[in-house]
Amino acid sequence: QVQVVESGGGLVQAGGSLSLSCVASGGTFRTYSMGWFRQVPGKEREFVAVFKSIGSNVYTTDYVDPVKGRFTISRHNAKNMVSLEMNSLKPEDTAIYYCAASDNRGLTKATMTKRENYAYWGQGTQVTVSS
Repeated sequence: QVQVVESGGGLVQAGGSLSLSCVASGGTFRTYSMGWFRQVPGKEREFVAVFKSIGSNVYTTDYVDPVKGRFTISRHNAKNMVSLEMNSLKPEDTAIYYCAASDNRGLTKATMTKRENYAYWGQGTQVTVSS
């Protein structure tokens, strides 16, 4: 059974930075696509970023448009870890951020943004950006 645990998050002023980390254990980490999603009360959980596996230790990344140029996803296979560096934070980035792992090797550019394609989820970590 794969376990996903996030850390980081917290409270920051607009324009500031935060870093989230996620460790996935219990599986073959290097073969997983790792994604970050976020959710605010009353809204659907939305895709933020992905570090997608496209082959043997070959990966690609993608981001939702509102975070492009501000967020950076990185991956550390030796540590079974994926990180999300968030800069120039805005109040609208406030949400619970979730890390997710997918062992689906057929993910496409369209399907990698869909939460139903990720089988393993962390408990979430709160990010609050004050104005």
